[in-house]
Amino acid sequence: MSSLKRVAISVCTLTGMALLTGCHCGPNPFVRQAQLQARNQWQQNQSLAMENSNLHQQTAQMSSELQTANQRLANMNSERDQLHNRYVSLLNQSKNPLGNDLTQKFQELARLYPEFEFDPETGVSKFHSDILFDSGSDRLKSNSSKLLNDFARLINDPAASQFHILVVGHTDDKAIKQSATKQKHPTNWHLSTNRANSVVMALSDAGVKETRMGSAGYSMFQPVEPNMDDNSRLRNRRVEIYVLAPEAAVAGWDPETSIN
Repeated sequence: MSSLKRVAISVCTLTGMALLTGCHCGPNPFVRQAQLQARNQWQQNQSLAMENSNLHQQTAQMSSELQTANQRLANMNSERDQLHNRYVSLLNQSKNPLGNDLTQKFQELARLYPEFEFDPETGVSKFHSDILFDSGSDRLKSNSSKLLNDFARLINDPAASQFHILVVGHTDDKAIKQSATKQKHPTNWHLSTNRANSVVMALSDAGVKETRMGSAGYSMFQPVEPNMDDNSRLRNRRVEIYVLAPEAAVAGWDPETSIN
């Protein structure tokens, strides 16, 4: 047998053995398939991990939003309760906070001073400005001191010691014209507030604690009747004193937050 034939037989023999034993010159298809499956599984795991992370973030955000919503709801309920309490306070304010004994004493004071008015339904006291001040002036008349001292005595009565008072000045609709008056009171706003302040200081001198008092002025804009003649203007020129219950909140004066 020639050498060439022997080589050919050897190649064929090796090829057949390779086919029998499963030996391939290229990649094994089973290994390739396993690699592809492992890669797909890894990609799926990565996707699931991302979805879990996103779900966790969404859950945390929803929890935070729920806490914020609950806090807002709690704040709204608190504000509702405060508004309700203030509404009840304002309703009570329209009623006389003074007891029967003090009401009778204020009524007696009104009988002694015809220019002093007291409303037993609301507890509001009214001083006609002409009994307290000269026209265009915020200086109290000398004969008004006895009335204010008697009023202070009632306000300082132990039965009234827990009440606050708000002093409010009012004018008629006539503009201030005299130059000397305008230098001190340029407008009716100034005149009304200055008169209220004068009454506050007089009551302070009479022994009423300043921490119990407040003052305000409404100029000509809260008349008790139309300014038709001198008599109506006389009634509109007045200083009112409101006796306020301890829990009443008026014009930013909140007894819950104010410190006396």
